[in-house]
Amino acid sequence: MYIEESDKLSLYLDNIKVIKNDEEILVPIKDIHSLIVDNYKILLSVHLLNALSHANVNVVLCGVDHLPQTIFFPLFGNSNAAASLKKQLKWDGLRKKILHQEIVRRKIKHQKELLMAVDKHNPEIEILSKYEKEVELGDETNREGLAAKQYFKGLFGDEFKRFENDIINAGLNYGYAILRSQISKTLVSKGLNTTIGIFHKNPTNNFNLSDDIIEPFRPIIDYWVYKNLMEEEIFLRDHRLELINQTTKDVYFKNTRQTIFNAISMYVDSILTFLDTGDVDKLFHPEIKYDEL
Repeated sequence: MYIEESDKLSLYLDNIKVIKNDEEILVPIKDIHSLIVDNYKILLSVHLLNALSHANVNVVLCGVDHLPQTIFFPLFGNSNAAASLKKQLKWDGLRKKILHQEIVRRKIKHQKELLMAVDKHNPEIEILSKYEKEVELGDETNREGLAAKQYFKGLFGDEFKRFENDIINAGLNYGYAILRSQISKTLVSKGLNTTIGIFHKNPTNNFNLSDDIIEPFRPIIDYWVYKNLMEEEIFLRDHRLELINQTTKDVYFKNTRQTIFNAISMYVDSILTFLDTGDVDKLFHPEIKYDEL
């Protein structure tokens, strides 16, 4: 649910009441997976925010620049949160290194397949194939970072630089932030602490674990940006809406077609099973078919 033009959002029974110019619309909270509020002037009631948090709705507030700035999720999203935290703090170091290795391999695989899907038959594809095979435990030789440089150059051109102030980066940042919020919602609902990551360990980042899980999903956003923003000059409202819609598309998990929402949940479950058992055969990753996005 994307809200841009409204005066106030409040709670009415079990509904969000959207108020604008004395008109009211009621939307059942139980029907909402994510609420994205993209207008810093909208008033939100504390009562509504608490109700959304209790229902585990993914709430994202955007700043003046329209980029997601604040994510709300419940302090205790799962009744087993305390037990999950103790287990999370004891995750085996070797298993985390194996997991990071497998995640990076899958991310590079998806990047390579995206270049192939958009007919980018250039040297970068061969380089990514090489890097995919060379990923070591814990990615100690940083094949992820090396692959990213080649991948973005192959996809967006030699002049592209990540984190520059341009429309391509605006689209990537926006799409990644929406995905990150959805992943964070899923992790909290399973009793996990998003600050405690597998590989990411930034002490100022509240979403280290989310940033681990997001990696194989990033090319879903990259694909949309490549197909829709290469010839554009300004990042518009319609672009934001379409990027949000992109995160509702389908991918494949264990050879079955799933919404990205479901695939994220199943992926987290698979990762937890691996961390519990150490059995890499029980670790499954999402598959992306770009021609179906």
